[in-house]
Amino acid sequence: MKNKPESRSAVSRSQSWHSEHKKAGYIKHLTAIGNNTLLAEVEAAHDITLDTIDTDLLNAAVLDSGLAGEKIFLIWDMKHVADMSYRYKRETASLIYNPENPFRAIVFFNVQPDFMTMVETFAAIIQESVPVLIVDSMPAAMEAIDAFRSGMLPQEHAADDPDEQYEQRKKEFLAVTGRLSWLNMLNQNITLPPPDDPYYSFFKAIENLQSDLSENIRREQIELEQIKKDCEKALTEKTIQLHAQEELYKQLKHQLEKEKASLTSRIASQEMELTRISTAIAEKTSTLQEILDIISSLDIEDEQKQEMIRTCENMIETEMIEKKLNIDLTSTDSDFLLKLQKKHPNLNQRELRICLLVKLNYDTKEIARSIGISTRGMESIRYRMHKKIGLDRHQSIKGYLTELATAS
Repeated sequence: MKNKPESRSAVSRSQSWHSEHKKAGYIKHLTAIGNNTLLAEVEAAHDITLDTIDTDLLNAAVLDSGLAGEKIFLIWDMKHVADMSYRYKRETASLIYNPENPFRAIVFFNVQPDFMTMVETFAAIIQESVPVLIVDSMPAAMEAIDAFRSGMLPQEHAADDPDEQYEQRKKEFLAVTGRLSWLNMLNQNITLPPPDDPYYSFFKAIENLQSDLSENIRREQIELEQIKKDCEKALTEKTIQLHAQEELYKQLKHQLEKEKASLTSRIASQEMELTRISTAIAEKTSTLQEILDIISSLDIEDEQKQEMIRTCENMIETEMIEKKLNIDLTSTDSDFLLKLQKKHPNLNQRELRICLLVKLNYDTKEIARSIGISTRGMESIRYRMHKKIGLDRHQSIKGYLTELATAS
């Protein structure tokens, strides 16, 4: 830490406190001087920007020094301080404007020229709450503190002194701009000097700026309110759509469950009917087989016997085909299927049924529905059957099947 300048007053340096600001590149020190005075200074290798106010550090120094509840003097050594963050400005102003702020007076020294306006602005803002002085050195700062203690405050010059008028206008101007910038006070009452005053234009410009900023903020608030309303409206509409979709989903689900139950019941009924038909066919086939056995054992003419045997065998085969295709067949249908199966043994049972339905003038949709597939799937099967039967590209499968049925 740098060497601290000595003062002509009795100084106690037995108590000191510090706070490290790594990102900003400095360490802030507070040192007790005398009975009710604190010295603030920074330790840094280069000029720095004050980033945040050290409220906890100040409270610790006040408590440890036994100064709680008392008004204290603060001397600020501004060596190495080149700037302060906006956050530091707001925090400092908030601390000073707090009715319980601990300061009786603040004295700055070693203020760099480029930073002087910032310190003067701070002084102008809080002048009515806490007296602020700016001096050149530590001895001058201690003299100022002694003067405050004894009640010997700096004497004001005559109001008609040009220099005093300039300093007064400067303080007023800095106070207005500081409250506008540091505290965001956009509704402060700005006292304008007379129009013929040389500083009138400056104050009028600040008043206009404050009015424009207030209007911009008002418009932004209106825009934000409109955006909020639009978002709420969009959210309400989306919520309504969502509820409508949920209701539609429930209705579709209920409808599907109803259709599923209907199909399940239909399938169960068809399975029962299929079982009944299969049982009847089996009984008829068994009976035909018994008749066939009896005919075979009859002592009749051989030609007549063979004719009767062929008739029974055709009836048995027809029953088997009916069982496989699950449709009732006429004798004409049975003859057609026998011809088709003999000429195209590579056709499976589903393809035989499709051929029969095509010959019977069922359209593609009806056939697809009867065998439980889509219309597109039915068209694909017909295309494969066309090739499987060996038809030419321009030959109709229906025409071919009709010719086959009428052929002797």
